Amino acid sequence: MAERELDILVVGGGVVGAGTALDAVTRGLSTGIVEARDWASGTSSRSSKLIHGGLRYLEMLDFALVREALKERGLLLERIAPHLVRPVPFLYPLQHKGWERWYAGSGVALYDGMSMARGHGRGLPLHRHLSRRHALRVAPCLKKDALVGALQYYDAQVDDARFVAALVRTAVSYGAKAANRARVTGFLREGERVVGARVQDVEGGGEYEIRAKQVVNATGVWTDDTQAMVGERGQFHVRASKGIHLVVPKDRINSTTGLILRTEKSVLFVIPWGRHWIVGTTDTDWDLDKAHPAASSADIDYLLEHVNSVLAVPLGRDDVEGVYAGLRPLLAGESDATSKLSREHTVAHPAPGLVVVAGGKYTTYRVMAKDAVDEAVHGLDMRVADCVTEDVPLYGAEGYRALCNARARIAADTGIHVVRVEHLLNRYGSAAQEVLALIAEDPSLGAPLQFADDYLRAEIVYAASHEGARHLDDALTRRTRISIETFDRGTRSAREAAELMAPVLGWDADQIEREVEHYEKRVEAERESQRQPDDLTADAARLGAPDIVPL
Repeated sequence: MAERELDILVVGGGVVGAGTALDAVTRGLSTGIVEARDWASGTSSRSSKLIHGGLRYLEMLDFALVREALKERGLLLERIAPHLVRPVPFLYPLQHKGWERWYAGSGVALYDGMSMARGHGRGLPLHRHLSRRHALRVAPCLKKDALVGALQYYDAQVDDARFVAALVRTAVSYGAKAANRARVTGFLREGERVVGARVQDVEGGGEYEIRAKQVVNATGVWTDDTQAMVGERGQFHVRASKGIHLVVPKDRINSTTGLILRTEKSVLFVIPWGRHWIVGTTDTDWDLDKAHPAASSADIDYLLEHVNSVLAVPLGRDDVEGVYAGLRPLLAGESDATSKLSREHTVAHPAPGLVVVAGGKYTTYRVMAKDAVDEAVHGLDMRVADCVTEDVPLYGAEGYRALCNARARIAADTGIHVVRVEHLLNRYGSAAQEVLALIAEDPSLGAPLQFADDYLRAEIVYAASHEGARHLDDALTRRTRISIETFDRGTRSAREAAELMAPVLGWDADQIEREVEHYEKRVEAERESQRQPDDLTADAARLGAPDIVPL
């Protein structure tokens, strides 16, 4: 990137930054993207993992936001990433006879209608009304007195971190240059104009000057910090709202459908997630460490109390396998309550050569990216093609459905059980063939990890060799979800995984030890933070672990 001037340099490797890099490079612009830590290591790996139109925004009469998000949901399901985005049913229990069924039913009918009207909703079943008896058959976990009936509707879900990795890989396949563990330490200026950035190689040391005709700041909750490097705060301010999620085993909640429940502040989701459920989320202001938001004991109690209000068999602390906390980047408005702040996005050009994009929601990342590149193009003295990302499938999407149809044959040819083949196809799409090629070379990689048997050993190797994982934490937390899907939080898998990554990344025995020790300290710091009574004490406990692995 430092060798010659780029058209566009994107700062920030979350979903919006990665989407911006893909948008720019597919318009024919020379593009680079840098990320201070790992791809999706901030907000974009810690969401509710939903791709949704935002049913509650209908209640706020924000029809434009819902319409836009429903179109994006359809594109992702049908064209852009069918291997990573899939339908998921939700049950909404009704607690009042008569008016509530009419009121909520009208909203869900409008939701389905808006989706169909966009021409991208035909892949999802329509909502349906259920009697109490029918609802309890679908979700036997519910208390009989918790509902008088129910509505069931469909949205979609995604493995958010894997999606970002796929975006970056797709951008690179079209010619973008991408570097994680590359921290921007300042911006290059010529008079008023921003002409690039100084970037520190966090892994190898050294600092580089990367020149670009336009720089896009897509750093989410770090937007204000990044802007401060230029001396420009800009026309808007980004506030962080903390959302925490609990992961519990599938057998703890007896249901064939996800649940959506009202709380006094927002909504609570119980989301199917493989052999687990994700329960979330909270919505509280956060002004402490942005890199490692901490879930406190009070946060966990809040979620358990609200979900237990409708469950016949309540969940306890011992049922919780994993906990994760993320920060939403919200555009600060007049409201003090973060749940009332805007989920819409803003693009600004606060200084010549610098574009800022902030706010928004995961589902509409592609629209945000398009708007950011459109804004940057105004500063380029050249004709630039229009956005084409509506028609650009992500890495692994092409051929995914054909391979799904052939899964029995693939299983027979490779000797890998058909359930494992399905697992690989639903995580990698057609790139599952690259994982299978690793197993063909070394059959021992076809075995599951010893203490995380949902995942094959080959997936850890692939994370390091193909997906940009530089450290053990990257592989266990984001390329796989072992860190939230096992009661030990991945500590028992850590050494085996580190030994699998070592030959790919050139680690010696000492580095393997450092990786394992760093991971264990991170898990212990998170556990300790979750025992603390409030945000301040939880934050202090979480900061007890070092941020990066020493080389």
